[in-house]
Amino acid sequence: MTSLVQRSSGLVQRRTEASRSAADKDRPPGEEDEEPRRGDEQDDDDTGDSKETRLTLMEEVLLLGLKDREGYTSFWNDCISSGLRGCMLIELALRGRLQLEACGMRRKGLLARKVICKSDAPTGDVLLDEALKHIKDTQPPETVQSWIELLSGETWNPLKLHYQLRNVRERLAKNLVEKGVLTTEKQNFLLFDMTTHPLTNNNIKQRLIKRVQESVLDKWVNDAQRMDKRLLALIFLAHSSDVLENAFAPLLDDQYDLAMKRVRQLLELEPEGESVKANANELLWAVVAAFTK
Repeated sequence: MTSLVQRSSGLVQRRTEASRSAADKDRPPGEEDEEPRRGDEQDDDDTGDSKETRLTLMEEVLLLGLKDREGYTSFWNDCISSGLRGCMLIELALRGRLQLEACGMRRKGLLARKVICKSDAPTGDVLLDEALKHIKDTQPPETVQSWIELLSGETWNPLKLHYQLRNVRERLAKNLVEKGVLTTEKQNFLLFDMTTHPLTNNNIKQRLIKRVQESVLDKWVNDAQRMDKRLLALIFLAHSSDVLENAFAPLLDDQYDLAMKRVRQLLELEPEGESVKANANELLWAVVAAFTK
């Protein structure tokens, strides 16, 4: 299957190059300055920065976990639910909506500090806005660990069950359908019918997998603080959601071993120490601490 994908993507690239060459021949001399701009647009697409294909952390983790043809995550994966809630907290922090309270004179640890709302401006994402409203309206504030549990519905307190975000995977899959990444089908499983979301745009998923692979192989910087925060969070949360292996499955044995060795290096970092370094995002490291403690 992988070789077929690689051959087909190569064919697309060759066709694209051929069409560009033909366009170059037909273009009048005065339009030469337009090409760099088109190239910039293509670069944006290649890095996933176009509006049509820009994905949230939750969508990226779900996409890594979905089976391409079947269109659903593994029935045995019981980690992805809490992992997606961690993604929401980090996504809101990276967008400037959430932060941790000040550590105070007693230097409270990351997991003891409360999550506070920095801005309640809408994000444009229904799930993120729903989580943000819960956090903003809750007094006294809760910790990162508590919010992951509350948003997942993992609480014995019946008065806090309303914090649970329901049908998260299905809602994220529908977002990906709207963005042209997945499609919707019905599958019969003998006793019941289930809505599935098979992959329809393989380019976007392959681009995502390539980014993850390169971050721990060709573009490895051996310093978490120099890594892109969103990509760093993706590696941590994909691992916590038990879907990171899917990104490394196509690698050769030597590459796989090296990639996993470097992931282990990241997992062995001390969140408390990393969070006090320059330009670190404290809430990101608090979520990491919640999953790796």
